[in-house]
Amino acid sequence: MRNVRNVLIILVLAAAVAFLPGAGVGASFLGWLLGIAFLGALAFFIYRMYREYRVTLYGLGDRNRGLLYGAVGVTVLTLTATRMLWGTAIGTLAWFALLGAAIFAAVYVYRESREY
Repeated sequence: MRNVRNVLIILVLAAAVAFLPGAGVGASFLGWLLGIAFLGALAFFIYRMYREYRVTLYGLGDRNRGLLYGAVGVTVLTLTATRMLWGTAIGTLAWFALLGAAIFAAVYVYRESREY
């Protein structure tokens, strides 16, 4: 009975978006709002992980810590610019090269942290 109720709620919302005037704009706004909430929750999660593993991060040393932070920054910027980079062949190649370099740097830092 509970599943039937949930399906009916989804169908009513879908019908409202499809047939009510201006509902598409409201649905777009709601999607945008959910995206912002997700990014805020992700930022809070990253903040908490940083606070929990701060000593481990400082134990990496300046070089490896800078390499790790650079890899995270390049990944964020590359994923943010995906739509623009995939517009051209050179951009697509640069997208793969940047993400590959960031992954290589993160793996390098991880392997260095496991050596004694």
